Amino acid sequence: MKRAWKIGWRVLVCIVLLGWIFHAIFLNEAKLAASQRGIDWEHLPRAEQWSQAWTVGPHELWWQVTLIHNGALTLSVVLMAMTIVLGVVRWRMVLRVHGLDLPWSRAGEISLVAHFFNSFLLGSTGGDLMKAYYAARETHHKKTEAVVTVLVDRLIGLWAMLLFAGIMIIPNASLLLRHKQLRAIALIILAMLGGCTVVAVLAFKGGVSRRWSGARQWLRRLPKGEWLERLLEASRDFGRQRWFVTRTMAVSMILNAVCVLQVCILSWGLGLKVSPLALSAIVPMIICISALPITPAGLGVRENLFVIMLSDPAIGVPPTPALSLSLLAYAGFLFWSIVGGVVYLLFKEKHHLREQELSGPTDFFPKS
Repeated sequence: MKRAWKIGWRVLVCIVLLGWIFHAIFLNEAKLAASQRGIDWEHLPRAEQWSQAWTVGPHELWWQVTLIHNGALTLSVVLMAMTIVLGVVRWRMVLRVHGLDLPWSRAGEISLVAHFFNSFLLGSTGGDLMKAYYAARETHHKKTEAVVTVLVDRLIGLWAMLLFAGIMIIPNASLLLRHKQLRAIALIILAMLGGCTVVAVLAFKGGVSRRWSGARQWLRRLPKGEWLERLLEASRDFGRQRWFVTRTMAVSMILNAVCVLQVCILSWGLGLKVSPLALSAIVPMIICISALPITPAGLGVRENLFVIMLSDPAIGVPPTPALSLSLLAYAGFLFWSIVGGVVYLLFKEKHHLREQELSGPTDFFPKS
């Protein structure tokens, strides 16, 4: 019941957010349609307004979505695939630090399965739990290290995206910081960047135990303290690896640019006149906030952010096209989630990195 409650309230938040944004946009579309027909919208009863909203609104939204150029939609799906491939490249770089040489095909399978679970688990990174599970199953004596690679891969990805957003805030400062809503979101991103940087430095470089002699003793007294200490040591190996952070951050920055390009292509396909420079800041900001474990797959959070940021007078995109852009971007994500679901159904779990690892003891997930 406790687990059901934790999941249930987040699903409820997701439904409320989606319902709120759809209802607000549908009301706006119905109001515009009423004014075109010469109907006095303000004097209509509230029930009639809501009825008109859910009668006219869905048709207008669907019409807006179908305006997308087929070539732009296809290219968007291809670019989404590129982000998955780049994610596999980065994860394999992380795995090799601990001597785990996962084949391309296997890393791709696990990444697609994680992508599938991302479509309904909390935030846009919920599939990392499944990725960590399957990564641990790939080895018998380095289960902790395998799980750490997933955590480090996600940390680097989030850190790079926040850094990308922070850098792109600079050329967009006059746009983002002079408008109340955009300024608030930009400040949240900068705060997240600061926090993530502290976590990354502590994870890769450490230094707490040098300043606080009792830190390790306190850590060992925690539940699963020995495992936590081993996890911490496994994280330190990444900081000791020369050029590791530089190389993985470089791959991440290319991935971030592809994410922005995907939305730029969809924006062009819908005929929206949004500056690519503005999108280079807005898109990573939306991705970072929707990655927080608030709603399944970030649904509702992402759509509200697209509408809030793009419909701001500083940018001037109407709410319905802004929502359409968000839904079309999610469509590419969903397409590869379906592919990941098919891979999951056909997934063979009895794969291992190397034969010599089969003799080691298990230390993270129990055998099934």
